[in-house]
Amino acid sequence: MSPAFAPEIPSLVLEPDVQAPQLARRFLAELFAEWGIEDDYIGRLVVCELVTNSYKHAKGRITVRVFVDDGDGRVVVEVEDGGDGRPVVRPESHTALDGRGMALLADLVDGWGVRPLAGGGKVTWARLR
Repeated sequence: MSPAFAPEIPSLVLEPDVQAPQLARRFLAELFAEWGIEDDYIGRLVVCELVTNSYKHAKGRITVRVFVDDGDGRVVVEVEDGGDGRPVVRPESHTALDGRGMALLADLVDGWGVRPLAGGGKVTWARLR
């Protein structure tokens, strides 16, 4: 009897710089095309927001993982970084110049959350509709 191996989850490791969101969008778009998913618009928005938050507010390299959940067949986007801060949905403000991203993300996905890592850092995830 041979051991069962889970398929490797597609991942991308990024430097925390201005190129990270663009590279993450491209990574997701290429995966969706490979998987035959034609509409990648929401996925690109979600990965861009999560990676941008990591780039702006966390530290260290950023790891992006995208996979299809075996349980419900939905795509999950995960972004790991070395920061301890947690993204939040801020109250609506007509005068704020930023801080709307997580509120928009929350409206576009089936769920999202943050998982702390034992060695420090976190994984922020979102389950697409």
